[in-house]
Amino acid sequence: MMQLKFIQLKNTVLLFVLILLSCGNFSNTKSEKLAKQNDGEILRQAQNDTNNKMVKKIIVGANQTEKYLPLLKGKRVGIVGNLTSVIFKNPEQTSYTHLVDSLLALNIDVIKVLSPEHGFRGASDAGELVESGKDTKTGLPIVSLYGKNKKATIENLKDLDIMIFDIQDVGVRFYTYISTLHYMMESCAEANIPLLILDRPNPNGHYVDGPTLEIENKSFLGMHLIPLVHGLTIGEFAKMLNGEKWLENKAQCNITIIPVENYTHNTFYHVPIRPSPNLPNDQAIKLYPSLGLFEGTDINAGRGTEFQFQRYGAPFLNPEIMTFTYIPESNFGAKIPKHKDVLCYGEDLSNETIHGEMTLKWIIKAYQNATDKSKVFNTANFTKHAGTAKLQQQIEAGLSEKDIKATWQKDLEAFRKIRSNYLLYP
Repeated sequence: MMQLKFIQLKNTVLLFVLILLSCGNFSNTKSEKLAKQNDGEILRQAQNDTNNKMVKKIIVGANQTEKYLPLLKGKRVGIVGNLTSVIFKNPEQTSYTHLVDSLLALNIDVIKVLSPEHGFRGASDAGELVESGKDTKTGLPIVSLYGKNKKATIENLKDLDIMIFDIQDVGVRFYTYISTLHYMMESCAEANIPLLILDRPNPNGHYVDGPTLEIENKSFLGMHLIPLVHGLTIGEFAKMLNGEKWLENKAQCNITIIPVENYTHNTFYHVPIRPSPNLPNDQAIKLYPSLGLFEGTDINAGRGTEFQFQRYGAPFLNPEIMTFTYIPESNFGAKIPKHKDVLCYGEDLSNETIHGEMTLKWIIKAYQNATDKSKVFNTANFTKHAGTAKLQQQIEAGLSEKDIKATWQKDLEAFRKIRSNYLLYP
């Protein structure tokens, strides 16, 4: 229809110009020039109109209530969620209500909340134990999935008919929400209850990169033999867990996924709510796959500042090279940051451009410019984050980023082939 209107409009303008020509109101040169200008302007306007109509707003799984409310009616419902588990009230995703509050208002029988790392309302530090208790707003019981037990027990689930999983992920192996997903799928399989996954975009879902986990380094920071950046949404990852039979005893969880509408893996997605206390904005999320490796070192990655994962520094980095300085202080999400109240030398990356890759250049530079290299790596913790002991060895041996990345390629290509079997989005 747009194309037909455009042709009609274009023909009308050209006819008008020809009529003017025939009446002798313009010289041939001027009239030809005007016709070309009008023709080009119409073409540009038609293309703009088409592009505007083609750009559709992303609709996350939680917002598609018409698809999943019928699955919840008359059921006793549990929710694995955190501060990002929301239903947006406007297309710009600037106004929202929490999924738990929304479902209760819709008379869905929500029985309990199961809370991952950082807590249900998102107030806990990274790595800080999350206590079970009650949600002060709703009075619902909260079961911690990041305390003594990271896996829900049969007892936790015995009074439920269905479980919902709705968390904004950022697509990095050591970001622990996919480990929580793994355990929840195991628990649901054991309890024989279905798991409803309300999918959300992966802001780092447009690429696959990084070293692949080796089985001997398996931990809650990495439970699967996947690259550091896996390029999957939560829904796609759940399909992989079932499809590759990675759950304990090769169990199969009964999952239903509400996919994101109008999303592809190449679609830029602005994360409207910080997915955890120390990922405050899109820049931090983009840099997290690279700067997250500093979590396994004695180098601060911006915790204790307002620029978490947008800078790095330590007192033992060469101040003649690392001229940017800052002092980490106790703040929201980092009660005791590394080098608290101590001047750190490093780099500011808040305006750094990075797209479609993780990079080692900053951790290599930090190591090379450490005045005491023995202070850099916390070996066991770094290996858990990297998924392999080889990366530390390669950095210490002075290998370039290009040479190190070359050693990943065979595993990355193998994973991409596996990944392709589970994609929900182009």
